[in-house]
Amino acid sequence: MTKGIKELCAEAEAVVETWTVDEARGHLEDEDVVFVDIRDIRELWREGAIPGAVHAPRGMLEFWVDPESPYARDVFQSGKRFMFFCAGGLRSALAAKSVQEMGLSPVCHMAGGYSAWKKIDYPTEAKEKK
Repeated sequence: MTKGIKELCAEAEAVVETWTVDEARGHLEDEDVVFVDIRDIRELWREGAIPGAVHAPRGMLEFWVDPESPYARDVFQSGKRFMFFCAGGLRSALAAKSVQEMGLSPVCHMAGGYSAWKKIDYPTEAKEKK
């Protein structure tokens, strides 16, 4: 293997803006920031979610961001800032780098992810199975 996950994550962290959990919390009610939860739906059912966050599963993210994709989602054409998060901060760094390379801007991700958010006891909500 020529490049492992450590190298990929380090490359992403070097080019993507990173917010602390406290910085992210400060923007929770900011209408110009969209919180994007890239965790698997089963993680949301099990652990809960940040109120108001858009769920965009990691496996579909690039398809939802690309306006030319048949799966494109309008939220990603809003011109707002997108703050990506996952469970621990690694998948979100990779995701933010990928969509940044696609031209989505501005983007950032949250260090420590939802686990760090929940540990501080910031607002969460249950996600029910549909």
